Amino acid sequence: MLRGLIKGDNAFVPTAALRVGVRSGVDVAALLVTEAGRVRGDADIVFHGAPAHGSGAVRLTGGEAGTVWLHTDLPGVEEGISRVLVVASTEEGALRDAPGLSVEVLGPDGGAVVAYEVTDAGPETAMVVAELYRRSGGWKFRAVGQGYVDGLTGLAVDHGVDVDEEPREAAEPTPAPTAAPAAPAAPEQPRDPAPGTRLTRDQILDMTPEQIRALALAQRQAGAQSGNRSGADAPLTASTPPDPSAWACGPVFEPRTATGRDNDVITVKDLPPGPVMVELAVKDGGYTGLWPLDDSNAKKDYLVSSTEKDFRGRVITSVPEHGRLRLRLEARGSWQVRVLPLAEARRLSESRLEGWGPEVLLHTGGTADVTFHYKGSSNFIVYLYKLAGHTDPTTLPKSGGAAVNEIGARKETLPLPEGPLLVFLSAADAPWTARLKDVRSHSGGPDTAGPLTQPQPRGALGWLRRARR
Repeated sequence: MLRGLIKGDNAFVPTAALRVGVRSGVDVAALLVTEAGRVRGDADIVFHGAPAHGSGAVRLTGGEAGTVWLHTDLPGVEEGISRVLVVASTEEGALRDAPGLSVEVLGPDGGAVVAYEVTDAGPETAMVVAELYRRSGGWKFRAVGQGYVDGLTGLAVDHGVDVDEEPREAAEPTPAPTAAPAAPAAPEQPRDPAPGTRLTRDQILDMTPEQIRALALAQRQAGAQSGNRSGADAPLTASTPPDPSAWACGPVFEPRTATGRDNDVITVKDLPPGPVMVELAVKDGGYTGLWPLDDSNAKKDYLVSSTEKDFRGRVITSVPEHGRLRLRLEARGSWQVRVLPLAEARRLSESRLEGWGPEVLLHTGGTADVTFHYKGSSNFIVYLYKLAGHTDPTTLPKSGGAAVNEIGARKETLPLPEGPLLVFLSAADAPWTARLKDVRSHSGGPDTAGPLTQPQPRGALGWLRRARR
């Protein structure tokens, strides 16, 4: 039996990186809502098809024994977000049939902070189990337990999610004569992309397994019709090139965390080789320095060199082929180091992104301008890594030198090529903001192949798909 709160209770939690575990084998999502209790758009829904918020502050990962984890970096939550809702739902049956439905919050040291066990679930199929919300300059946890008999649709409407299907049936392509032998689709698949459609990673994540299998079969048949015996190369023909916005850099793995105090050597084992992010947060302290170590234990070029108190930031380094990353840290005070895949970089958008310290940002759209406001007195240095066409996940492409290398507070607007593109703020020991403007459509995006191209699906549709069955 979990110790903790009862329904309606609340308690302060540390303003830190917390882990929120939801148990009982239910589907889990997070909604990041404003003071009005509404999401700003589909990007504020974190679920299995979109497991990381663009800010990087909320991530969803699986666990053992029916536990799902929400990693919530409370200091990194954008100012416009007032609450993070923890949502549980069932695909079959009611939540009363989910034994031991509970949520527990763990602190940075892994110790339990607060817990809540749902004891009164009824016929509802979706529920706001709990929430983290701002209060008096800090954060609190509330045991909510608010269920919805009308499922995710009712819950979504209450929190500003657009639940209407996109008007794409009217633009449904007429099958070409050569596509007639394609395998028949299941009744619920009228929006399956046609053979030859360029698909992004997000589109594939938004599809059901049945849709993916049907698409693969149709592509093989289309390839056989065009004279390709196996059809295996059909998606890569000249008429259907791979989408240049698809992610193809750096390994993907479960993030690793290490904590400690003062100077230390940090060893993280069994990592896939290639470029990764290292996130460092130091409490108090004076000088903070971080270096990767080579196989002879010699320091390589520094990753962090800062005299700022309470340093925090993300930098890029590379894991050697043997999968053992060693770092030398010089710091005074308690610290936390996390090793993350580059794919979890914060997304640039036309909404203002706020940060402090070095950071790794990801741009996936077309050509655009990014405007930085830097409020510090020290160096502000930005590198660009163009990932389009880069096929080796174990290396970064060459940056071509610093795109920005200035000193002191400033407003800087930088033209960006189309993505995918890593924007690395390698030196920024002060608050900063970033926002895209004049964003153009991607040359490999849906609008370049004429009316037969599949529109980009909304992320919320994948989350709500069960509610419409």
